[in-house]
Amino acid sequence: MKKLVQKKSAEKKSRGGWLKRLFSPSEQREESLDERPGLLVLTRSEHPISRANMSRNAVKVLNRIHQGDYEAYLVGGGVRDLMLGREPKDFDVATNATPEEMKALFRNCRLIGRRFRLAHVHFGREIIEVATFRSGQDKTESTAVQSEQGMILRDNEYGTLEEDAWRRDFTINALYYNIADFSVVDYTGGVEDLEKGQIRMIGGAEQRYHEDPVRMLRAVRFAVKLGFTIEQKTEQPIFELGHLLEQIPQARLYEEFLKMFQSGQALDMFERLRHYHLFCYLFPMTDRMLDQEEGFPHNFLIRALENTDSRVAEGKPITPAFLIAALLWEGVRQRADVSHSWNSEDGVLLPENVRLHHAGRAILREQRKSLSMPKRFAIMAQEIWELQPRFLRRGGRQPHRFMEHPRFRAAYDFLLLRAEVGESDMVLAEWWTEFQKVNPSERDQMSNEGHEGKKPRRRRRRKKKPASPAE
Repeated sequence: MKKLVQKKSAEKKSRGGWLKRLFSPSEQREESLDERPGLLVLTRSEHPISRANMSRNAVKVLNRIHQGDYEAYLVGGGVRDLMLGREPKDFDVATNATPEEMKALFRNCRLIGRRFRLAHVHFGREIIEVATFRSGQDKTESTAVQSEQGMILRDNEYGTLEEDAWRRDFTINALYYNIADFSVVDYTGGVEDLEKGQIRMIGGAEQRYHEDPVRMLRAVRFAVKLGFTIEQKTEQPIFELGHLLEQIPQARLYEEFLKMFQSGQALDMFERLRHYHLFCYLFPMTDRMLDQEEGFPHNFLIRALENTDSRVAEGKPITPAFLIAALLWEGVRQRADVSHSWNSEDGVLLPENVRLHHAGRAILREQRKSLSMPKRFAIMAQEIWELQPRFLRRGGRQPHRFMEHPRFRAAYDFLLLRAEVGESDMVLAEWWTEFQKVNPSERDQMSNEGHEGKKPRRRRRRKKKPASPAE
């Protein structure tokens, strides 16, 4: 196949400028993707990718497949990020070897998947995913299984490298690094779209979203992650097709939620999802409350997402449970305030932590209809909510025991966010901040100063005083 390689100067290329030097304005293609631009192959000297920046295990897999007389390419986000000078998180491989042939090549290989049959090559905790080239969707006889709405349920029809490229989602994810000659292969115009900084769907966007509605979330995620724009024909259907996400299993949406909100750009992701009317299909209750109310709910979420992004930037650990607790807090708080729903038979108002417990369970049960989450994170989110009233108890040994609770730190961070937006008393938050800093003897003094412990006793004595005049 003829290579369409662009001539460039022999000057040393930096990662920041090689894309601009590759295409001059007169050389940039104007034809649409439907016209299928010619094959572009960047030789080893014409791109910035180095095997030194790849996972050693990914290189091992590529080399062994190649040595087994099969084609082997690094593909997808790994190639995209390496071309942009970023550090990839995942290294995926494409080959003409079938999953069964992969299993014969690697003893540490496991075959998975129904919708797409994949080979996972295990190296301890690292997994290199290998997919066989798949055919396009335009063949008259296809083994692809689709739902009534057009969503692909299962497709194991194998094809060629070119067919595999044209069936991928976005052009920037359809770049292939060939281990045989260290070239980069581009069938769809992905290199040019990297230069333009745009996300563009391969083929008709509306049809591709029907095939897999999660592509709408992926388009938004890549745009935010890379700082790219979404090409107009790719963007426009998103505003109308969000309802297709209702077909997606809740567990798969949870996986996308983690990718979107734990990457360090949670706030931008939240605002972009709201812009495209997609957030309502992930957290419908939260979205309704944001539409109905101004002020605290929105400000609280902004601060929670900013806090998450700051922790990611600082390399601090984050947990999905905290995000879930923040995203659902307004619904839990409002439901707990509807106190008559949980009055006991004698009409006595139940304690706040009990009302929060009932409210949290109800909200989580409703949320699972849209986006499910592992039980351990749901339980942790519920504990964060239920522990909020305990911060009011500052007398005696109660604060000392509270600090030993395994969820104390997460609940304390949650209290700080509430205080920052005025939903909780800042003096209370500052007291707990100071309580954690001082030594044990100073803690005893703080808890014995009557901040909370003496006041309830005075209140109980006042209740007895009306009896004395009657005597």
